[in-house]
Amino acid sequence: MLDIHQLNVFVVAAETLNFTQTAQQLHMTQPSISQHIQNLERHFDTQLFIRYGRNLELTDAGFALLPLTREAVVLSMRIDETMASLKGGVYGHLIVGCSTTPGKYILPNLLARFHHEFPKVRVTCNVSPQVDALRSIEEGNAHFALFSLAHDSFPDIEAVPFTCDPITLIAPLDHPWAQRGEIEPQELLDGEFIMRESSSGTVSAVRDVLANHNISMNDLRILITLGNAEAIALAVQEGIGVGFVSQVVVERLCSGKVAEVRIRGMDICREISVGRNSRRPATNAQTAFWKFLTTQYNYLPVSNKSSPEQPQS
Repeated sequence: MLDIHQLNVFVVAAETLNFTQTAQQLHMTQPSISQHIQNLERHFDTQLFIRYGRNLELTDAGFALLPLTREAVVLSMRIDETMASLKGGVYGHLIVGCSTTPGKYILPNLLARFHHEFPKVRVTCNVSPQVDALRSIEEGNAHFALFSLAHDSFPDIEAVPFTCDPITLIAPLDHPWAQRGEIEPQELLDGEFIMRESSSGTVSAVRDVLANHNISMNDLRILITLGNAEAIALAVQEGIGVGFVSQVVVERLCSGKVAEVRIRGMDICREISVGRNSRRPATNAQTAFWKFLTTQYNYLPVSNKSSPEQPQS
């Protein structure tokens, strides 16, 4: 008989292609990982990995086995969760992928609410670039993701709107725009900007709104490109330039330390969706989490402008 634990070891090893990382993720010793893989290879009488020193590569047999073992591991989890649920309550472990801002400012409060309702469900949040989060859902390495990118290239992902994340233009307190409070769209061409990388959801939202006013991102003077909104907020605070960040970052990190500048006729909102793989069977815990998320539309707990006590459906 196959050992489901050995199959799970194989899945993690196939995803990391590194026995040391596999051991770390599963809280096991590396010799134990190697032994489990060897036992599987003896069971099937075939080699599953090609070893190159510390590096691994799946054989053809390993590639063929991987999707089957993933299904077996998921089914085993569903069996455990279903049988545990018969005793009352919802059990399980969920993996949620998201980009930086949702991971830091939206999910923690949301997960606290979910945990209060379903205390026997564990949730792991993996913060990564949005494309990686979507790919994780597609490949079965995550159950859900919060994202703002178009997901057309991931046809198996079912997505629904979750919230609108307002994007704010911030400037140093002594900046001329700060004194005025509002500028015309064309005045953006005179600014010196600190921006996120071009693939970020914030930049995508800004790009779309600027295009509606016949302004290209290429027309802006971008002094520095930084990898997260917190770094932009701190750089603006230091007087280096102006930048676009999520409203929740302003409220949580730099309220009163930077000026919020309105742009006449221009409201920028990053639409965040929640997605899951529609082709993979859902466990009881996953079904409960999906229902919980999809009844929280427009729920943005970190914003003073939201009403967390009255989520909209």
